[in-house]
Amino acid sequence: MPALIPTGYQGEIVYLGRVSEEGELASHPVGRLELGFAGAEGELHSGLTRPACSRVTAQHPKGTEIANVRQLTILSEEELAETAFAMRIPQLRPEWVGASIVLRGIPDLTHLPPSSRLQGPDGATLVVDMENQACVLPGRFIEGIQPGAGPRYKPAAQGRRGVTAWVERPGVLEPGQALRLHIPGQRVWAHLHDALR
Repeated sequence: MPALIPTGYQGEIVYLGRVSEEGELASHPVGRLELGFAGAEGELHSGLTRPACSRVTAQHPKGTEIANVRQLTILSEEELAETAFAMRIPQLRPEWVGASIVLRGIPDLTHLPPSSRLQGPDGATLVVDMENQACVLPGRFIEGIQPGAGPRYKPAAQGRRGVTAWVERPGVLEPGQALRLHIPGQRVWAHLHDALR
């Protein structure tokens, strides 16, 4: 049995973006992403390593140099629409939440198994690290655009914030391309429920 199984699921790229300035949260739409092993060219979150942040303090002291598995943020067009509905706003634009890639057509994208791959037509391959937990920072940005909606972002985005990913194989991504989903051929760990208590 192969370690990764190609599936019939594909996600159409409907948005590509880049965060380019230090301290900036929002991404800016781009016509293509050139991916190297360090991530997207010109992207603030690119790099082979990164300093450990508050999300991994149970494993590493803040600021410790660790491998960068958060090179890209991938979201679902459908989940963005669900989040906007829960926030009671007409739309939630990908750039407001710092999206690198938005895909259409992969159901429950936020809960893809870790180590799944998304592969483009030229072989560019992204490795799913894990679910990107919702936080308050995008809400603060949204508040400046949609007054009153910002505080509703974090609860509305729970379970719909997409995934973080890193580049396994370089290539180029462009809107309209399809990324094919490959999943690990492994059952869920039998003790997951107990470990999460």
